[in-house]
Amino acid sequence: MKKNRGKFLLLLGALLVIADQVIKILVKTNMSIGEHINVLGNWFQLLFIENEGMAFGMAFGGVAGKYVLTLFRIALFVALTWWISKLLKRDKPVPTGVLVGLTLIAAGALGNIIDCLFYGIAFGHYAPLGQGRVVDMFYFPLWTWPDWVPWLGGHIFFEPIFNFADSCVSVGAIYLILFQWKFFATEENKDKDKKKGRK
Repeated sequence: MKKNRGKFLLLLGALLVIADQVIKILVKTNMSIGEHINVLGNWFQLLFIENEGMAFGMAFGGVAGKYVLTLFRIALFVALTWWISKLLKRDKPVPTGVLVGLTLIAAGALGNIIDCLFYGIAFGHYAPLGQGRVVDMFYFPLWTWPDWVPWLGGHIFFEPIFNFADSCVSVGAIYLILFQWKFFATEENKDKDKKKGRK
């Protein structure tokens, strides 16, 4: 049972990373930076940009910051992989939803790690190892706020441009918070009880 769950999670993670990379390579090799394609009217577009920093186009501190961010993503991926492995070995089965949510986050982290590590070398040799740019393409300009709305007037409701890996991280995190919070609350209570027992 444990081996089957482990194989399922490994297969799921691999498929998510492959899907992320296929989408990115197709966009990168068939579109020019700034080019956009309307998929469903104006509210869902493929808009090719290259992200120098964090998820959803946020910037992060130049060359040094980029290395720090890449190392953070690697550390997050390693920690999540170790945690999933530890949960799989438990005598009492952990809810499958918890494992799937963590796998989504780990796969998303790995997808963007690949961009940062190798894209600068693989595509045009524009940057050294660890300095590659993350490919983003999904854009949902759902609506523009009316000019009379304070602070928001004239701005697009959802401006970030993101990729499949970002979606995996976001969906995994939101799913765990909304539907698996009881598991983590129980884990926290167990840790508190252990600490009390040591005193």
